[in-house]
Amino acid sequence: MSSSDNIISLKNVCKYYSAGGQKIIGLDDVSLDLKAGDFAVLMGPSGGGKTTLLNCIGGLDQPDQGEILIRGRSVAGMNDRERTQLRRTEIGFIFQFFNLLPTLTVWENIELPLLLANKAEGGQERIRELLDYVGLLDRAKSFPAELSGGQMQRVAIARALAPKPLALLADEPTGNLDSENGERILDLMKHASADFGATVILATHNPQILEHGNRRWEIRDGRLSSTS
Repeated sequence: MSSSDNIISLKNVCKYYSAGGQKIIGLDDVSLDLKAGDFAVLMGPSGGGKTTLLNCIGGLDQPDQGEILIRGRSVAGMNDRERTQLRRTEIGFIFQFFNLLPTLTVWENIELPLLLANKAEGGQERIRELLDYVGLLDRAKSFPAELSGGQMQRVAIARALAPKPLALLADEPTGNLDSENGERILDLMKHASADFGATVILATHNPQILEHGNRRWEIRDGRLSSTS
């Protein structure tokens, strides 16, 4: 497959921070390529660069050096409006603490990104399909506070998939769950990668999760090393 098949490409990406007058390395010469349907696991300790990498890919932060391409288009070359549109339509985010809106029902939480992305047409069928996919069709009218942690994370996955994104960025999505629910979420995300064709990057500190990825990296002190 050629480089044009890559959904996400990073080339020599560096990110620096300043703390107490000292230069802190967030990302150190990171390069990687991911294609449609890849399930990539990024493992490393807290402060190792996992979240920084996801934020740069998602356009929430900008690298100081290097290039990030989403389907061949430079994220650095986008203006603020274009980066916002990228996050609304092509990048889905899944967080450790779910980040569901507590005043909205399950249905409304999944509907919101469709409205923001101007994809409301056909949205009712899409929401119903996703709720059935994550096994929560019977909880459509429930509020987040009425759900378990595992159920809330399944809603978060459905919400992230709603606009049919190219990629899902998951930051410690099992970190707030017990082992049984964590395994269920991992299986669901792997199937979502296969069934919906989304490229998934899952960041974790848990080495046991590495085996779930078809692409696997460790990141420490901002430096990436492949384990596969």
